[in-house]
Amino acid sequence: MPRPRKCRKVCRFPRTLLFLPSDPDEARPPIQLSVDEYEAIRLIDKEGLSQEECSECMQIARTTVQQIYANARKKLADMLVNGRPLYIGGGDYMLCDGRDGSCGVCSRQDFYQMNAKPKGEMIMRIAVTYENGEIFQHFGHTEQFKVYDVQEGKIVSSEVVGTGGNGHGALAGVLHSLHVDILICGGIGGGAQAALAAENIRLYGGVTGNADKAVEALLAEKLEYDPNVHCDHHGEGHHHDGECTSHGCGGHSCGEGR
Repeated sequence: MPRPRKCRKVCRFPRTLLFLPSDPDEARPPIQLSVDEYEAIRLIDKEGLSQEECSECMQIARTTVQQIYANARKKLADMLVNGRPLYIGGGDYMLCDGRDGSCGVCSRQDFYQMNAKPKGEMIMRIAVTYENGEIFQHFGHTEQFKVYDVQEGKIVSSEVVGTGGNGHGALAGVLHSLHVDILICGGIGGGAQAALAAENIRLYGGVTGNADKAVEALLAEKLEYDPNVHCDHHGEGHHHDGECTSHGCGGHSCGEGR
């Protein structure tokens, strides 16, 4: 049997997840840049690290970094030359939890270390955008999630966790670090929906009311939600770090945390 691919360590989830040409053409298929490919570009081209230093940060072999980096550069060239849309998501990676300190100063280490909860194999984890007991209606601005652990169709524990100052597209990384399987929320943009899909997080959007009752309704298969939900709040522009598209606000396979 082939050896399983090792997860590539990523210091922080990208803030911007979606890039669109100024003259979008639906005939141009989008390009997907995986999160680990993004990290290789960030470390080598932005931070100026050598491929050997990058391999140490990502905790993978230098030859693997070379392959990831080459693939990422080819995708970026395709985007620039052919004017194709690009979104970031998916890949074999794990977010840094700040425990080993190998990636130096990381603004999110304390957050991930504090909030990344272990999850048993038989546990399903549900997150709800949360404010004062209710479902917060703008995913990109939520400051808290209420996270429920469910076993055999019953809630066995719940906890309110902060988002660590993250917003919009980066919240998909927060949910990934918390090992969430399902998200219940109000409004959510297209870019954020794509990021959640890339992380294999099932979405139930357009939900209002009490957070606890919404989770209970979901478990009873009675939750009312909008499969075509979108974020339509006003006065916030059209470019919110990967969550918005042109009008209004718009899987992890490593075996760890799923």
